[in-house]
Amino acid sequence: MGVMEKMRNSTSSILWILIFSFGILWVLADVDFFGGVTQGPRSLGIVNGDEITLNEYNQRVSFYTEQFNQQSGNPMSPEIRALYENQAWEDLVAARLIRQKMDELGITVTDTELMEMVTGDNPDPFIRQQFADETGQIDRIALQTAIDSPENSEVWILIEQQLRENRRQQKLNNYISSGLRVTPMEIRNEYVRENSFADIEFVRFPYSEIQDEEISMTDSELQQYYRENSDLYQREETYRFRYVSWDKTPTAEDTLNTVREIEDLRSAFESAENDSLFVLRYQSSTPFRGAYVNVDNIREEFSPVVDLEIGEVSDVEMVNGNPHLFKKIDQQGDEIKFAVLSYDVIADPIATIDRLAEEASEFKFYAESESFEEEAERNDKPVREATATKDTPFIPGLGQSQVAVDALEDLSVNSISEPIELNDQFIVAQMLERTPAGTRPFDEVRTQVENALRNDKRQVQALAAVTEQLTANSDLESLASALDTEISEAEGVRYSSTTIPGAGREVEVIGAIFGMEEGGMSGAIQGSNAVFVIRVVNMDMADAQNMTAEQQNTLRNRLEQQKFMAFNQVFIDRLKEDASIQDNRDRILR
Repeated sequence: MGVMEKMRNSTSSILWILIFSFGILWVLADVDFFGGVTQGPRSLGIVNGDEITLNEYNQRVSFYTEQFNQQSGNPMSPEIRALYENQAWEDLVAARLIRQKMDELGITVTDTELMEMVTGDNPDPFIRQQFADETGQIDRIALQTAIDSPENSEVWILIEQQLRENRRQQKLNNYISSGLRVTPMEIRNEYVRENSFADIEFVRFPYSEIQDEEISMTDSELQQYYRENSDLYQREETYRFRYVSWDKTPTAEDTLNTVREIEDLRSAFESAENDSLFVLRYQSSTPFRGAYVNVDNIREEFSPVVDLEIGEVSDVEMVNGNPHLFKKIDQQGDEIKFAVLSYDVIADPIATIDRLAEEASEFKFYAESESFEEEAERNDKPVREATATKDTPFIPGLGQSQVAVDALEDLSVNSISEPIELNDQFIVAQMLERTPAGTRPFDEVRTQVENALRNDKRQVQALAAVTEQLTANSDLESLASALDTEISEAEGVRYSSTTIPGAGREVEVIGAIFGMEEGGMSGAIQGSNAVFVIRVVNMDMADAQNMTAEQQNTLRNRLEQQKFMAFNQVFIDRLKEDASIQDNRDRILR
């Protein structure tokens, strides 16, 4: 049913709504109601009283967008744009939190320090990059001329501001690093871990040897395990919703238009003198290679280029549904140099995408005034259900979609979303149920609790079985026979490793090995996947006294970097926890 037909059917109700609405508008206008309402939030967000403006947010998003366009050359999908928009917000919040922390710590940059960064013996890398001569030395005359030129005054103000912030950031990094220094003991321990090796023999008794029927569990035990491990069964806020969709697959007309577009470039491609520049200028989805390729190595779909004359361009060839033009540039024996101009067929932004968006908007309008199911039936749209989890972009049935999750967060029960544009479709969703974050009910996770408790009991029984056999079999050979298994060997097990060859990831077992003496035999060791009994055939423990100065510096730098990277994220997260952050993006951007 078209829009105009629906409008005609709803004329009487719409007329009364308009009459009532205009009456309300006159009353509100008399009391200047809209002066306060239209003002809304004045900034995109506030971090501890420091505003984030819409302008700087847009600049940050544009920066990411330009980077993406330069690197990929493809249209940005809604999902990628949503990721960049969120990253821009996180960047601006983090920058303010760090700046506020620097203010709190009293980290400043004096005018003398600033001058030293510009005109000193060792200028800032930015200054060195801009004013270095061909020998790599600073051109002091050019630098001073740039400083003294009146037309550069505003530029220098911006440069000085950036240099101050960079130096403050460096001081903060130094402040943090000073508390994360690596001790000589840590360096010695790391050297020993990296350079110590052991050759071992072992008997392994996998937990899977204990069969399910050998394990019994009572309801009381399950309930107790659930209570003691409730942190394992937490959930984020979840949304159950239904939706209808409009596929964004390119139409036959979209394909025809793309073919015509590339066909129109055929003559220009044939006469182009610089094929690399031509392919780049017209944004071919196939980049220019410029190398000679043996005829036998040319991909089958590119084979039309073989039969061309030098300088000739092929007719339009469809490769994987996308139009291609091939140009033979040169040929030397059996090797050919060629260029490819190709376009990916995408849905037309106006003829297809805008039409689908309009259909989705129309659906939303009438679904709100009538019924979601009735409107779906009237439009012959199947209604699907799905469940999404806050902060988890994957939605079963829809795939990866942070855009959809963000939209669902704003919906109340029974409300209907605006059209949500995903990479391959538009959807309109209706919220059916919102489940708050918290511990999942026992009945909902009973199967998981049973599996977890069963695994715990399986490990306990396996450990008891091996321990019992060890009392009667004191050597590895007799133990292997009693357990009906074989003795395995592993050579060159590194102290810093996390895996044992042939036995998988076993961090705790490796730790136990290097606590043993050469020739010694362990008791039953509870590993991640099995119970082990180890015999150390050879132990080569490194001596930190043999560490060279170069090795010491390498280890120190690596350990300091690891500490700094680990602390940095915790540092930002902690600042966020303690901060007052007001996020107005939903009210301003949408």
